Amino acid sequence: MSDSTIWWMLAGLAITAELLTGTFHLLMLALGLAAGALAAHLGLPVTGQLVCGAVVGGGAVAMLQRVRPRPQSSLPHQANADVNLDIGQTLHVARWESGGTTQAQYRGALWTIELMPGDAQQPPSAGLYRIREVEGNRLRVSPV
Repeated sequence: MSDSTIWWMLAGLAITAELLTGTFHLLMLALGLAAGALAAHLGLPVTGQLVCGAVVGGGAVAMLQRVRPRPQSSLPHQANADVNLDIGQTLHVARWESGGTTQAQYRGALWTIELMPGDAQQPPSAGLYRIREVEGNRLRVSPV
């Protein structure tokens, strides 16, 4: 079996693995393997094929990282639903105390509940509220 055939088979395996996993990094490495196959077709020795494949594949992965940076969340961690799965959930508040806070059962524990600063109702009424922020054992909520 020729060197180029081995390179093409490895590139095909990398593309198949990319299709199964959905990661672009394997596709970039498949480009490097295809470059190694082309180097084998040009008659370069095995070391030249390896260098060519490594440079193209590694360069493609580096360019992918540079062109496609990971998105940064603009929300603080206490209001980010990706960090805390309680954010966005609802809970029932039976009654409010005079200071605008209350205690309520949520997920089997007693939590201190307070209204979000912009949602201040005078006086707050009992009902269903959505969790907007979690800070320690304090849930900041707004009416549903």
